[in-house]
Formats: sequence, C-alpha cells, structure tokens
Amino acid sequence: MTSSLQPRSAARRGPQKWDRSVPPPLRPLVRAYALGYASVVVPRLFTLVLQQVTTTRKSRGGGGPDNGALQPPRESAVVSLQRILRTGLDPQRFPAFCAALVGGSTLLEILLRRLCTRIPGSLSVAARKRLSQWLATFTAAWLSLKLLQSKASRGFTETVSAENGDGSIITPKTISYAGRTLDLSLFAFCRAFDVIAGELWAQRRTRRLANQQWTNFETAFSRLADPSMFAVSCALIMWSWFYYPSRLPQAYNKWISSAASVDKRLIEALQRCRTKELRYGEDTGQAPLIQGMCREYKWPLQWGDPAVAIPFPCEVVHMGCGPSCEYHALSRFCRSFQWSMFTYLPLNLLLVARKPSFRKLKHALLSAARSSAFLGAFITFFYYGVCLARTRIGPHILGKDAEARNRIDGGLCVGTGCFACGWSILLENPGRRKDMALFVAPRALATLLPRRYPLDKQWRETLVFAASTAVVFTCVLENPTRVRGVLGGVLNTVLQP
Repeated sequence: MTSSLQPRSAARRGPQKWDRSVPPPLRPLVRAYALGYASVVVPRLFTLVLQQVTTTRKSRGGGGPDNGALQPPRESAVVSLQRILRTGLDPQRFPAFCAALVGGSTLLEILLRRLCTRIPGSLSVAARKRLSQWLATFTAAWLSLKLLQSKASRGFTETVSAENGDGSIITPKTISYAGRTLDLSLFAFCRAFDVIAGELWAQRRTRRLANQQWTNFETAFSRLADPSMFAVSCALIMWSWFYYPSRLPQAYNKWISSAASVDKRLIEALQRCRTKELRYGEDTGQAPLIQGMCREYKWPLQWGDPAVAIPFPCEVVHMGCGPSCEYHALSRFCRSFQWSMFTYLPLNLLLVARKPSFRKLKHALLSAARSSAFLGAFITFFYYGVCLARTRIGPHILGKDAEARNRIDGGLCVGTGCFACGWSILLENPGRRKDMALFVAPRALATLLPRRYPLDKQWRETLVFAASTAVVFTCVLENPTRVRGVLGGVLNTVLQP
C-alpha cells in the first residue's frame, strides 16, 4: 500500500537512486562533483588499460623492434592508478570546479530567493525567481572559474631576466599569463549565444507561423544553421592547423595531423609559398625541400624545383596515388573511412555490449559507418578542394602564369580545401549536427584570440564566462529544451533537486 502511494517523480528517478540519501539542496553539488571526477579520471584509466595491454603484447612477442634496447623506467600500473585517482581529488581541478559551480549556484539561489521576497518592488514572482537564479549562477561561476585559474601551469608562466635600477645586476623574474581557461569560457559563451539566438528565432517562428508568413527560405535557414556554423568553424580550424598551428591546442593539432596523414614537407612548401620564400619561376634556394619527396617517391627531380616546375604537379599533393585528382580523392575517402571505423566501431559496440540485440547491433554498425563516412568525406573534401584550386578550376579563372600560380599556392588552394571540408557534416545524423557544431565553434573562436594574454586582462574572460553560464543555467531551469544537445540533458539531470 505504501509503495503504491509513492510519488511518480521518485519512481522516474531511476538513475539517481544513489543520491537519495543526500539532502535535496546538496544533490546537484554531489552529482556535479561525481560527473566532473568521472570525466577527468575515466579517460585516463582507459588510456592506462590500453598501455598495459600494449606492453603485455610486446613482452609476449619478444619486445618488438626495441627488444634489447635500454628503455626508461616506467612506473607500475598500481602507482599510475593511484596517481590518476588522486589527480581527480585536487581542489584546483575540474571536479572541484564543477561542484563549486553547480553547488554554489543552487545554494546561493535558495538564499537569494529568500532575500528577493523581502525586497519591495513591482517584480512578479517568476521574475524574482529568474533574477535570483541568474545572480546566484553568476556569482558561483565567477568564483569557480577563479578556482581553476588559481592553479599554476608551466605553459602560462615565463621566467625573464630584468635589470635592476642601476643596470648592474640582472634578476630573474617570473611572469604569469592568463588564458588557461579560455577554451572553457568560449564554450560557455557559444552555449549562451546559442540559447539566446535560439529563443529569439523560436519566438519569430511562432509569430510568423501564426500570421502565416513563414517562408521556405526561413525553413532552409533553420535547417542549414548548424551545418553552416560547423563549416565556418572547421574552415577557421583547418586554416590555423595549416598556417598557424600554435593557435590550436597541442593534442588537437596532433589528432588533425594523424587524420590528415600528410607529408610535412608538402605543408612546409605551401607555407613557404604563402610567405613568398618560395616563388615560381625564381631560384630562391627552396628546391631541396620538395626534391626530397621526389627522391622518396621516385619522381623526376625537376618536379621539386620551383624555378622549373610551375607549379609543382598535383601528383606531389597526391603523395604516391598517381596523377588523377579524382582517384586520389577516392583513395583518401577509402583510407579515411577505414581509419575512422577503427575509432567509431569499438565505441558503438561498447554501448551495445550492455544489452546486446540484433537491432542494436545493426544500429551501432550503421551509426559507425555514417560517422566514418562523414570523417572520410571531411578529409576527402579538403584534399579535393586543394586540387580544384590548383588544377581543375583555379588556373582556368586566374591564369596559368607564374604570378597566378603563386597566388593559388600562396593560400587560395588551402583556403578552398578549408571551405569545402566542413560541409561533410551533411552526411552526419541531423540529431548530431547541433552537438558537433557547438563543439567546434569555441575552438574556432579560440584561433582568433591569443592563447596567452596579460594577467591583468583576465577579469574580462571571467566576466564573459560568469554571464554566459548564468544565462545557460537559468534557461535550463526555466526551459530545459532550449539548451540543445547532450549538454542540455546533462545539466537538466544535474540541476534538478
């Protein structure tokens, strides 16, 4: 009898049974800390397991190619495990930040709501509630980001030599820079912008539908907004990867390089074309760069001499796939699709392993194939865009003389590839496009800003993060469906009492 009278909301809260013993005001804090801890620790544990499996295989196979060579000592798996588990407990790391942000916003909101009820004024109850939510989240976001920013990082400190007043003694001086939390702040900004723009567009749509003024152009704009944001963001990211790699995080740079699978000498040659160190029709001493590729791929050496070859044949860009740009594009797609399947298929099968069924297995295979086709097309469109500008279309528009070739290889060919690659998002599942667009947008914005900047300007970043987070959290509590994608679901789960 008692169980039948139990509220349905409690029955629906299946995944959250573990925190029922926690007082309701503290539940968001506990959930946020647990989620943050898992996001920090689980990927490192997964990497540790892979390293142990690789080490075991090498030892069973006789040590591989490095057998007998002197190797640096490695810490044991137990020591690595302990270090990983302790890392997540650091009070200046992401788990504590999540707890301070979410827990601080919910607890401060309770306090501010009580204060707002005592303040006379014409504000409605709903308006007072929103105001208390916004102010509570703004304060918690400001303080929690300060917590992250307080942790010293070697990449954001620099020791310089400074002369004393008399100019006789040079004293080392350590300078600290801001920018360590820039990616997180830009992520919050993009999410807040998406919330505000989405709400304004939804109101416009409702108004125009009621007046029967909604047009096909507006329908197409709605459908292409996320793919366009993804394509523009990817164009900025790929341009930076090619010409300004220091603007991207090192891990991101490394992943793109691995997926692109391009000879670094070719990248360097096109970079020198942009800086005009390498110019067609002139001997500027740059021939040995591409001629090294010519020897390796058994091409004529004159292909690598910019004074003779105007321009380098497109076969150099194909890196051993023959002279046909179309065959090279097809070859790139097949290789990239296979490389992507090795990444996506195990992840999809892992999700099916808990409750396997033929229907779920089929869905996992199709999902992995679709995502692999997207990534394969992304890489293919980039390379074929380069070929379109260098060989298929560019010379017929700009000309075939040395000056035109310098302009094409000085940035136009790479720019065409950067513009084309992001539109492969149209091959992805429409439900995933918004998450992917909102994932790459902050990284694209980061390429337009300095990775490090003076510490006295850090308050600006903190202000943007606090205001943006306040917008997102307030929207989640008022209208959870407005915060799109996975983040909306996660925040809704974490913030509910």
